[in-house]
Amino acid sequence: MTFVKATHPARQFGAILDNLMQEFPAYLGREVSQANTTIPANIVETADGYHLELNAAGRNKEDFKVAIENGLLTIAYDQKEEAKATDLKVVRKEFAINSFKRTFTVDEKIDAANIQAKYENGLLKLYLPKKEAVKAQPQTIAIQ
Repeated sequence: MTFVKATHPARQFGAILDNLMQEFPAYLGREVSQANTTIPANIVETADGYHLELNAAGRNKEDFKVAIENGLLTIAYDQKEEAKATDLKVVRKEFAINSFKRTFTVDEKIDAANIQAKYENGLLKLYLPKKEAVKAQPQTIAIQ
């Protein structure tokens, strides 16, 4: 006679849950990393230009680098090392302020010399004005 050990799915799940709960406190101090370091952007077109907003909360406006070169608008932020307090123990850290770099193509319709940028309420806002269209002046033609 052969004995076959029957496994009960509920018991297996219970064992997995027990193992997870035993390791649970070890996960408390670990930092949660963000795989995607690209910040989200919104672009809205109006009659006079484009409004570009980047969701960049928790940063200082002095740390942004905004440049336009060869038809590319580049917005970058480099994360600086923050001073760590020796008397504090971080139990859990989920906020991550990572470095990023976003590049947008700027065509000939944009007046690159008059691009404006401001940082308020966690949003980096850029205004990219459109060039005024050169209107053809009516021209009279003399009849001979």
